Amino acid sequence: MSNQQQQMMRQAQAMMKKMTAAQEELAEQETTVTVGGGTVSVSITGDGMVTGIEIKPEVVDPDDVEMLQDLILAGVNEAITAAKELEGEVMGGIAGGLGLPPGLL
Repeated sequence: MSNQQQQMMRQAQAMMKKMTAAQEELAEQETTVTVGGGTVSVSITGDGMVTGIEIKPEVVDPDDVEMLQDLILAGVNEAITAAKELEGEVMGGIAGGLGLPPGLL
């Protein structure tokens, strides 16, 4: 194996270590979003796992379940967007070092 190939292998191994560390960091970071004027909160980790949903009692109306469903859906979707943004921030530094286009990692 040439020196150039060995150097590329070392770089690839270092990159894998950075990616693993970044994935572990994402799994530990949590963000919470609120919708409906604070009536529904959704917590999600950076790797996309929903860890909690809180619903204020005043928004629970048996005659308007559809509104509550819409609020939960909106909260989950916003939380997913926030998790993707966090992932982009954490993984972007790694991808930038490779010269890869965003979203490829």
